[in-house]
Parts: sequence; C-alpha cells; structure tokens
Amino acid sequence: MKCLAIAKKDIMMYYLKGPVVIFGILLPLFLFLAFWVGRDLPLNFLMAGLLSMTVFFASTSVSPVIAPWEGQMRTLERLLVCPVSTSTIIFGDVIASLSFGICMSLIPLLLALCLGFTPNPVIIPAILLAAFCFSCLGLLFSAYPTNLPSTVMMISSLVRFPLIFISGIFIPVQELPAWGKAVSMISPLTYFTDIARDSFGMNSFLPIYLDFIILAGFSIGFLVSAIKLHEHALLRRL
Repeated sequence: MKCLAIAKKDIMMYYLKGPVVIFGILLPLFLFLAFWVGRDLPLNFLMAGLLSMTVFFASTSVSPVIAPWEGQMRTLERLLVCPVSTSTIIFGDVIASLSFGICMSLIPLLLALCLGFTPNPVIIPAILLAAFCFSCLGLLFSAYPTNLPSTVMMISSLVRFPLIFISGIFIPVQELPAWGKAVSMISPLTYFTDIARDSFGMNSFLPIYLDFIILAGFSIGFLVSAIKLHEHALLRRL
C-alpha cells in the first residue's frame, strides 16, 4: 500500500510535466511521422514500430525525472522521514511510470484496430512486461545524484536514441549485418519489438518465449541495479 501511495503522488505531480509530455508523447509521434512520410511500408510494420516506440519512450519518460524533481523541490526529506524503505520508493516510482507506458500503448493499439489489424493477444503481457522493464531502466538514469532534471534527461537521451536505432524498429533485425545483429542483442527494446512484429503477423527473429525470458531477465537486472544505486545516491541528493 505504501508503494501505491507513492505511485499516486507521482502520477498527480509528474504526468503533465514538460519532459514527460515531450519525451513520452510528442517524440515517438514525430519519430514515427518522420519514418512513415514518403515511404511505402506495410501498415503492420509501421504499427508494430509505433507501438514499440510508444511503450519505450512513455515508460522511460516519467521514472528518470522523479528523483531529481523530488530533490529539487525539497520533498525528498518527507519521504525519508516516513517509515518507507528505498525499495518501496523505487517500486512506487516504477508503478507510476509503467502505468503511463501502458496507458500510452492503448493509442497505437486502438489505431491498429481502427485500421483493421487485430494483434495477437500475446501483445498484452508483452506490453506489461516491457513497460515494467523500461520503467526500471529509466530509474537507472535517475540514479545519478543530481537535482537537475535536465541533466538526467540528457543522460537518458544519450542511451535511448541509440537503442531506438539498433532495436529493429526501423530496420528488422533479420536484415541487419552480423555485427548489427550482435549489437541489437544488448537492447531490451529489441525483444519487445520482436514480439510486436510477431503479434502483427510478421516473422519474429527469435522464438517468442525466448523474447519473454530475456525481457524478464533485463527487468530483474534493471530493478535490482536501480535499488542498489538509489540506496547510495539518496542521501547525496539532500
């Protein structure tokens, strides 16, 4: 219940902040339009890419900015004097972030349905797992002990943009050269994009069950790392 209270506070305070709106809603939309306009691409290919970008950017737009804003607004002390652990705070931030990612994912899903596509139901648990994974990744960005959201967003952008281009969104992993395939395997977004492609009727690069297993592994690794790093960084924000 404590982590739910923290998540509710995060939702009320941060969902309409500028960086969240820009990086979570506008940026994937503009990237999609830039990729789509003037190119004769299958609609299912475009819908899978739009869904992947939306979940990724939406889920990583809230969690990176919560900790620096808390430190900047001097509200972090209130959390520290409450009987809550660092892991509880982290779980609350994750819930708020993944909720935003899940809500934003409904937009491309509804658009796909309007265009006559019915994705495989496996996309639902995939979105839940991916939103959780990407939210934990966003918390890794905010582990840097600064109270300046702009610094954290700069760090996150240095990671997020390369991941977009190596994860098979614009060019399927199957069509990448050998070195490109190897590099794409380090990105958690690759595995969600692979599931999305399969859900929209295209061939997946890996077996779907393997995509889920690897994505779950990334999620656990990101979560554990985020908790450990925030335990060391929390007092340095005061």
